[in-house]
Order: sequence, then structure tokens, then C-alpha cells
Amino acid sequence: MDNHRRTKQPKTNSIVTSSSEEVSSLEWEVVSMSQEEEDLVCRMHKLVGDRWELIAGRIPGRTAGEIERFWMMKIEK
Repeated sequence: MDNHRRTKQPKTNSIVTSSSEEVSSLEWEVVSMSQEEEDLVCRMHKLVGDRWELIAGRIPGRTAGEIERFWMMKIEK
């Protein structure tokens, strides 16, 4: 039998939280969208809320980050 004792290694959390990646709204670039895109974002937000990935999936060429930035800067003024 092995008489060596194992020492417990502390568990580390390797997940990076989004708070460490947040940037000031002053550093955000304004996202310009067509009127059609703005209308779609507003309608989708009423239906699904803050599910930016889902909304971005309906607008070709847009990312969830762009949609969220647009919402925060234009809509929630």
C-alpha cells in the first residue's frame, strides 16, 4: 500500500467573469444601423428581452456585442 499522503490542491476558478472585460461606455464606438435594423432590434427586444445573441442572429453581419452596444447607447438614453 502507498504510504504517501496526497495534499489537496486548492480548486481554481479558470472562468473569466465579464466584469473584468467591461469597458466604460465612453470607450464604446457608436453603432450605426439602418432604420430597418433599428426597428427589428426594438421588436425583437420586446419579444425576447436582452438575448443579444438571438437578436444578432436575425440581422446578418451584426454581432451580439454590437446589438447590445446599440441598445445601451441609443435606446436607453
